[in-house]
Amino acid sequence: MTWEVLSIIGTIAFAVSGAIVAMEEEYDILGVYILGIVTAFGGGAFRNLLIGVPVSALWEQGLFFQIALLSITAVFLFPNNLLRHWQKWGNFFDAIGLSAFAIQGAIYAVNMNHPLSAVIVAAVLTGIGGGIIRDLLAGRKPIVLRAEIYAVWAIFAGLMIGLKIASNPWELYILFVAVTALRVLSYSHNWKLPSRSLRAH
Repeated sequence: MTWEVLSIIGTIAFAVSGAIVAMEEEYDILGVYILGIVTAFGGGAFRNLLIGVPVSALWEQGLFFQIALLSITAVFLFPNNLLRHWQKWGNFFDAIGLSAFAIQGAIYAVNMNHPLSAVIVAAVLTGIGGGIIRDLLAGRKPIVLRAEIYAVWAIFAGLMIGLKIASNPWELYILFVAVTALRVLSYSHNWKLPSRSLRAH
């Protein structure tokens, strides 16, 4: 049940996030749908490739594709004057998607009896993969490659699940809320990882 709920939450959040980015970049309706779908399912495809699940397993997720398409349609039909206020929620949807999919990816790897390192990588790739593809297709520098704290929260989720600190449904839901909140705090308060520039000032 936890797996299904997190999958649905992540799919909706990332589909909406991709659609909002596409509309910000003034893509047509086809571009909006493509970016929304790629954002929602790109991370899962990355994960499947890495941990040995056939990528074709994605095509068995008919319900999730329908949920993603409905979410994108709802965002596309949202009135423009209200959507402008919703643009600031793009990062929030991204945080929800990151958290839900990172936990889902980690659970997937644990269920396949993979070691801790694979659990962490599965969490990171599932959590950030769709966002990376979205940003690249939108011509933006991917969030995860900037100093902004992003992938760290996916690593944290992977550690908590891989070390069995969070395993039952309630613990996983608490972890989901915690990771989402940490991501929101990190961009709200501009928390950054150490970085170094070689540009001359």
